[in-house]
Amino acid sequence: MPEGQMEAELDQVLGEAVDRGGLIGAAVAVSTPRGAYAGAAGQRSEGATMTPDTIVWIASMTKAVTAVAAMQLVEQGFVELDAPCGDLVPYLADVEVLDGFADGGEPLLRPPKRPVTLRHLLTHTAGFGYDFTDARIARYVAERGMPSTIDGSTASYEQPILFDPGDRWVYGINIDWAGQVIEAVTKTRLDEYLRSAIFDPLGLDDTGFRRDAERRDRTADMYLRTPDGLVQIPFELNEDPEFLMGGAGLYSTVVDYLRFLRMMLGGGELEGTRVVTAETVRTMAANHVGDLIVRGWQTVNPVLSNDVDLGPGQQFGLSFLINSEPTPEGRAAGSLMWAGLANSYYWIDLTSKVAGVFTTQILPFFDGPALDTWRAVERTVYASL
Repeated sequence: MPEGQMEAELDQVLGEAVDRGGLIGAAVAVSTPRGAYAGAAGQRSEGATMTPDTIVWIASMTKAVTAVAAMQLVEQGFVELDAPCGDLVPYLADVEVLDGFADGGEPLLRPPKRPVTLRHLLTHTAGFGYDFTDARIARYVAERGMPSTIDGSTASYEQPILFDPGDRWVYGINIDWAGQVIEAVTKTRLDEYLRSAIFDPLGLDDTGFRRDAERRDRTADMYLRTPDGLVQIPFELNEDPEFLMGGAGLYSTVVDYLRFLRMMLGGGELEGTRVVTAETVRTMAANHVGDLIVRGWQTVNPVLSNDVDLGPGQQFGLSFLINSEPTPEGRAAGSLMWAGLANSYYWIDLTSKVAGVFTTQILPFFDGPALDTWRAVERTVYASL
């Protein structure tokens, strides 16, 4: 592909997605051996253009950042992947398994057969779910009158687990609890640790749990897809919570997040700054769930998420989905990816040395037009190589 053609075609992909009315605004940043791209189309809010430095809630794209921070502590010998986390975080020593509900509606709880470890938390095999992906947790939360986790109270995260740790893969608040492990080890709030250990070294100036006035002005509005089209909705995280969401609390930009992805492509190093070792990157990119099935979920809350099918034969590393076969878009087998609830997606192809991030601010998750655009972005990138 001639020089500059990838950039022009990506501009066209984003522009057409907006022109068709499928997206209000979208931003993309990619890195390939032939160069980098950052672009955007549409509006971040009424009368304001979407740009690569638009601030977005990256939701569960936070998980990879928290996982890297946890692995820094593993490297330094402060915590072990397979040691009981309850020794550091008391609730994880006391957590119980929810085996169902009695005829009268009381939850049936029992002690787990084995302790929760950091490896369990980072692979979503500890047993914690989400109340929008699992009906049992949704029922437990509703009947107990528990606050939403988005409010950021510790009590909202003190949920039971759904099975004995290590027995299954279920998506949930596991990596939020890994953030609490980081706080216990470092005796530092998670935001402060991430700032000193990852954001500042990598130059992620627009990434954090809190936004000042200038960054609020650059933040994209949230939209809900309805039968009548996209409708703007109010959305606000608690930016001074008791419990910092290590699994979903960060705001960022595609430019910042690509720098994080380039660090992973660089074996833990970016522009002379090393965050983790190359061996740690290889460890994070390896399958840690054996033959456990990683498929997705059926939604319990269609406002937040559609049904999600991750495809057959997927594996899971330390916070990443691993595609075990090459994807139709061109991603090599063994590549890593994950996403955020408001339809942001990223991938890391360590074989081809390609990474990319695509963001919108649309609910519910796994939105058809957003997915189509992201896949078109990937196809365009790989066609350029």
